[in-house]
Amino acid sequence: MRKILIETLCQLARQNEQIVLLTGDLGYTVIEPFAEEFPDRFYNVGVAEQNMMGMATGLAEAGYIPFVYSIVTFATLRAYEFIRNGPVWHNLPVRILSIGGGLEYGTLGLTHYGLEDIGMMRLQPNMTVLVPADNLQLKTMLKKTWSLPGPIYYRISKYDARVVGLRGRFGLGRLQLIRHSPKAKILILTTGAITKEVMAIKTDCSVGIISSISPAPVRQLKQLLSKFELVMTVEAHYLSTGIGSLVAEVIGDYNLPCRLVRCGVKTINQFIGSEAYLHKAYKISS
Repeated sequence: MRKILIETLCQLARQNEQIVLLTGDLGYTVIEPFAEEFPDRFYNVGVAEQNMMGMATGLAEAGYIPFVYSIVTFATLRAYEFIRNGPVWHNLPVRILSIGGGLEYGTLGLTHYGLEDIGMMRLQPNMTVLVPADNLQLKTMLKKTWSLPGPIYYRISKYDARVVGLRGRFGLGRLQLIRHSPKAKILILTTGAITKEVMAIKTDCSVGIISSISPAPVRQLKQLLSKFELVMTVEAHYLSTGIGSLVAEVIGDYNLPCRLVRCGVKTINQFIGSEAYLHKAYKISS
C-alpha cells in the first residue's frame, strides 16, 4: 500500500501547505515523490524515532499536520512514551504511518514482528486507530481522515497488490461487510491485510472488516453479533488487545448470546521467514 499512500499524500499536500512528512531513515524507493515535490516539507530525522515523534509533536503544536513514516515496531514500541506524552496528552494532529504490521517483515526476525501495535494504540485516549485492508480503502481513508482533530494511527501494509473487494468503502466508526451469506451461521471479523487470507476460506460464512478500530463500530457489532451463533476474529496480532478483544468487550458489555473464537498469535516462537510461511506457522493462514 506504500505507493498509493505516497501518491495520496502528495495530492493532499498540494491542497494544504501545512502537511509535512517525517521519516526515520526509511522508505527509500517509496517516499521520493513527496521529498522531491515538497523538499521544504520533508524531514529525514535519521535513526531517532523518539526524537522524530518529539519533532512531530512540536510541528503539530506550531500548526502543521505532520505525517510520521516508519516500520511498525519503530513507530510504536520505540516511540511509545513520546506518542503518549506528546500527541495523545496534548490532542495534537500527528499522523503515524506504521508500515508492515503483523508478520510482513518476518524475514528480518522477531525484532520486526508487529503484533502489539493495535492494542497499544487503541489503549490511548484521543487516538484514532485505522487499519486499511487494501489500496483503494487506504486512499478513501486518508482523504476522509487526514484533517481530523487529534492524533491518528494508520497500520499500513507494505504490499501494493492486495485487493479484497471493498471498492474503496470506508467509514469512520463503521465496519464493512464484504461477504454476506443469508444461511451462514458463522461470521468472521478481520482487519487489515490478512483479510486476503480470510477471503480464501471456502466455508459458508459472512465476512466483515473492522477498519476503524477506534472509534469502534460498536452499534454495527451489536447488530451483527446478535444474528450469528458463532463469531470468529482473525488478525495478524496478538490475541490480547486486538480486534478479538474488541469484539469480546462488545459481547460482554451488551450480554450478547453468541460464541466467540479468537484467531491470532498466541505466543512467540523462534520463527523467521516470509509472511505466508509465518501465517501457517502461527496458524493464522486460510
